[in-house]
Amino acid sequence: MPTDCISFRDTNYFSSLICDYLDEKEALKPFYNRFPKLENFKAQMEEKQSSFTSESRDVLVKALNHQYRNVEVSDQTKVNINLLENSNAFTVVTGHQLNLFTGPLYFFYKIISTINLCKELKAQYPENDFVPIYWMATEDHDFVEINFFNFKGKKVQWNREASGAVGELNLQGLDQVFEVFGSQLNGTLNATELKRQFSEAYLNHSNLAEAMQFLVNELFKGFGLVIVDGNDQALKIQFIPYVEEELLQQTAFSKVSEANENLNALDGNYKIQVNPREINLFYITDGIRERIVEKNDVYYVNNTKITFSKSEIIKHLNEVPERFSPNVIMRPLFQEVVLPNLCYIGGGGELAYWMQLKSNFESHKVVFPMLLLRNSALLITEKQKVKLSKLNVEISDLFLNQDALKTKITKQISEVDIDFSSQRNHLKQQFKALYDLAEKTDDSFKGAVAAQEKKQINGLEALEKRLLKAQKRKMSDHINRIVEIQKELFPKESLQERYMNFSEFYLEYGSDLIPNLMHSLKPLQGEFTIVQV
Repeated sequence: MPTDCISFRDTNYFSSLICDYLDEKEALKPFYNRFPKLENFKAQMEEKQSSFTSESRDVLVKALNHQYRNVEVSDQTKVNINLLENSNAFTVVTGHQLNLFTGPLYFFYKIISTINLCKELKAQYPENDFVPIYWMATEDHDFVEINFFNFKGKKVQWNREASGAVGELNLQGLDQVFEVFGSQLNGTLNATELKRQFSEAYLNHSNLAEAMQFLVNELFKGFGLVIVDGNDQALKIQFIPYVEEELLQQTAFSKVSEANENLNALDGNYKIQVNPREINLFYITDGIRERIVEKNDVYYVNNTKITFSKSEIIKHLNEVPERFSPNVIMRPLFQEVVLPNLCYIGGGGELAYWMQLKSNFESHKVVFPMLLLRNSALLITEKQKVKLSKLNVEISDLFLNQDALKTKITKQISEVDIDFSSQRNHLKQQFKALYDLAEKTDDSFKGAVAAQEKKQINGLEALEKRLLKAQKRKMSDHINRIVEIQKELFPKESLQERYMNFSEFYLEYGSDLIPNLMHSLKPLQGEFTIVQV
């Protein structure tokens, strides 16, 4: 697959915080540990190795073997799970919600970035082993965010009542979703394979966590990916001391609030992704995932009648730690406590909130991982590329918003010069002489000159806009052909990866899709990739 690149900043789709991070802006360095360069992983390994015990490794491997007990595990995944017992084995992690049929395309880019980084690390540090991890967000409860995927411009949606942790949801109603989705597929081998994947994942398992584990394993088991469900009693036992401190000391609230203030002070354009609560934990049980709140030493489970005294909740925590669920502030800490992890790979929004968390990690004496922006890509066909070439348009132009694209193309191909910059400069020179004259008289004349200049400049700008509008109408056929390609590649005026589902590309490219993407995407490249498929 031929590839090209564009800087993340030039796409106009990534925040100033992420672009400044990629540029290694000095002011941001207090908010992360080490920048993700191959040479920096040596120190990260040394730091993590000294803090992650062999007992924690034993717990992790046993938990993973238990989680995989009903799954057909590839030889490479088995090897990777067992490697985690060794002190020289580390993980690279990405995480994601349990989106229906994997949701948007960037889900694949996250996992591919993770697998590829492990390969690069192994080549650089052959004496060590590196295991790619997908952390399933089974404890999330935002069902409306995950109950659909887009296919050929339409939403394929799972409609049902839902409450509690999404991983525990039964799969009622997904047979109807399968019928709707299957009816839109043709009879090719690739379409038949898609139907099989959907059917075996969602019609042959008892809950959403099992379905997602099966599907992701089916897609990536040949690459040694290890899937982790954090909603696991054995893993949560490891996290009891941190949950207890959160309940009693509420450290995260003060540390993350301070970090947010410091980020805001750096740059008012930096968007704060998450705001901490006094207690950053949920209580989960049988269809419930509700916040834990404390008032006057009494702990309440929000929107329920469940209450605890201080001693009762600590006793309950030690008896059933699986009922205490970390929120977005505490989940990263949980992940890093139970995994020998070096690096977290995520999207721009994820990395932004991770940067709010470093001081909280430090207060708990937990190693803060390296943060790597996942690969982002635009998949373009040879046919689309040829069309753009004939229309004399660069792919990078398509990252402009639609109005800006139309304006740029119009000015580029117009035989009439639409840029009135020279006329504006000429006008300003004429008024300069009048300002010189105004200096020799009273202020009222100077004000009259300024008013007239503004009127003349405004009139010139209005004429320029009218000329641009007229030229756009004249060249509408050419412009519309370009806009149609932009709509194909940027559905809903959004990045392709945030809207489209892998199934559309799988129909065309089948089982070659993932290996080809593996070959094309370079996790440490630090640029947005354009891939010809």
